[in-house]
Amino acid sequence: MLDNADDIHPLFHKAPQTTEFKKLRKRIIRNTREAVEQYGMVERDAKWLVCLSGGKDSYTLLAALHELKWRGLLPVEILACNLDQGQPGFPATVLPEFLEKMQIPHRIEYQDTYSIVVDKVPEGRTFCALCSRLRRGNLYRIAREEGCTAIVLGHHRDDILETFFMNLFHGGRLATMPPKLVNEEGDLFVYRPLAHVAEKDCERFAAAMNYPIIPCDLCGSQDGLQRQQVKAILDGWEQNNPGRRQVMFRALMNTRPSHLLDPELFDFQGLSRKSEGS
Repeated sequence: MLDNADDIHPLFHKAPQTTEFKKLRKRIIRNTREAVEQYGMVERDAKWLVCLSGGKDSYTLLAALHELKWRGLLPVEILACNLDQGQPGFPATVLPEFLEKMQIPHRIEYQDTYSIVVDKVPEGRTFCALCSRLRRGNLYRIAREEGCTAIVLGHHRDDILETFFMNLFHGGRLATMPPKLVNEEGDLFVYRPLAHVAEKDCERFAAAMNYPIIPCDLCGSQDGLQRQQVKAILDGWEQNNPGRRQVMFRALMNTRPSHLLDPELFDFQGLSRKSEGS
């Protein structure tokens, strides 16, 4: 059913009919469904607030979830949400017009977090941490107001890998973005259904569908971000050894606490050997 059906949702109207695109679409849908099922993202009477920034990743997320829902493989209610953060020149009409055209239930929220970030962050420092914290707080509030059970984000496989290496290089810990977590208040799930999807697939998909991409001028205007540096390192490794990213991603799913150094994860003190003669 999933492999042979024709275009079935407005988000896929005018989709390319090439074999290459059909394989890309199939791979994205398969990987998304795999993550949803593997990490137990579906619960009874769920309503998801799907965060739409206007970037390639969130468009891909929206399309993949609606295809799964349309096919009866994702029994949840979906509400798309864009948080207009007041960035100068932000094309405020693009997403509402797109969502109306695609017949997608949505909420557009305006909150000028841009001015707060620019005012609070010292010159020369990156905006990402404060910007993300303010955005997340508003999204939690909107989710509660709309009766949602989860916030759904468009982070993909490469975001997860980059975050792992940022924590390794700069944070002194082995950690990354989990595909599923509960917020600090304990009342909302946070899901990342694109956890198994490669960034290049999101880019190719959104470009092929000609979705109206909105760049993030706030973060993109700053040079030397740690994430950009890590991305460059991973790009180099991938160029020299194609498939390296996927191998490293699989490693995140195959940890061995007994072969690391964290005594909280493995009881090294209690480790014993067999007695002689036993």
